[in-house]
Amino acid sequence: MKRVAVEKSLGNVRNYLRDQGFTVTDLEPNNKNFQNCDAIVVSGQDSNFLGMEDAVTKAPVINAEGMTVEDIYKQLKTRLS
Repeated sequence: MKRVAVEKSLGNVRNYLRDQGFTVTDLEPNNKNFQNCDAIVVSGQDSNFLGMEDAVTKAPVINAEGMTVEDIYKQLKTRLS
């Protein structure tokens, strides 16, 4: 099962991804919990959320701005396959 960190403001995305079988964790400020995730979903509201512009991670970061939950799901399936 793939583990995805989702920014807290994206509750609808978090719920949808759980329903699709992902393990979802909250992406929180000052917490490096994203480092053990397969992907990260951010709202795009803050381009440097958590200081992520300089964070080191191999996980794909998906900017959810302007995307539906289905679009985000498709992006995750493509990038994590």
